[in-house]
Amino acid sequence: MIKLIASDLDGTLLQDHAQELSSHTLSLIREITKKGIHFIAASGRQYDNLTQVFASVHNEISYIAENGSICVHQGNVISRTTIAPELCKRIINEIKRDNRFEIVVSQQQSCFIEGRNPDYVHLIKDVMKNTTEVVNDIRTITGPILKIAICNMTESDEDFMDYLHKLRELFKDEIKIVTSGNIWIDFIAPGSNKGTALSAYMDLFHVTPDECMAFGDQYNDLEMLQSVKHSYAMKTCAPGVEKYAAYQTERVEYILEKILEDL
Repeated sequence: MIKLIASDLDGTLLQDHAQELSSHTLSLIREITKKGIHFIAASGRQYDNLTQVFASVHNEISYIAENGSICVHQGNVISRTTIAPELCKRIINEIKRDNRFEIVVSQQQSCFIEGRNPDYVHLIKDVMKNTTEVVNDIRTITGPILKIAICNMTESDEDFMDYLHKLRELFKDEIKIVTSGNIWIDFIAPGSNKGTALSAYMDLFHVTPDECMAFGDQYNDLEMLQSVKHSYAMKTCAPGVEKYAAYQTERVEYILEKILEDL
């Protein structure tokens, strides 16, 4: 029997660049939790943003935010991982040296961006509705950093992927770098990913991988998909992601409906 379900958001529960869940999706999640199944929102997004997306079921679910760097259950942080300050500095300096892409630096309570591109500021603050602080220079940020990400607002997909390969070559021995959605590259805190975060929840809830289900579509979902028996890659997933999942589906809702029918 399934006792825990974890799902990615962008490209998975949220499709076609949607920023809000449908009432039907939220209703399914509510019914799932009423049946005693734990539901976990697992995303590269910040925790504050996730609580807005899931506002109507906020107290009924758990969260994996910032690609596993922070996990929150019933308002309590159950795990948190940060990137070493010296490594943060070198990553940010490298991105600033190229200067074609926008940067977001995430801390537990807020994310930080520069205000040089109004379209990017609008995306982060008004479309994604992140808790955000705009600064003149991202290099001045101090304190524990959960995640660094870059956003492609202007360059071609090919140029963006070339830059991803360059970054991986530069930092391959120090930090994991993955795509998250179609316009994002994320630097994940060492030792953290959605899979390790999900394992922490398995321990917390005393469930086994055979009792867990996960949904994802991007390379930041691979460890999570591999960590459970009942894994689903979206039909629209990034190339190769389907190889890490047991099944594929067009929509998460189809599988949630089937689970409820079988209970």
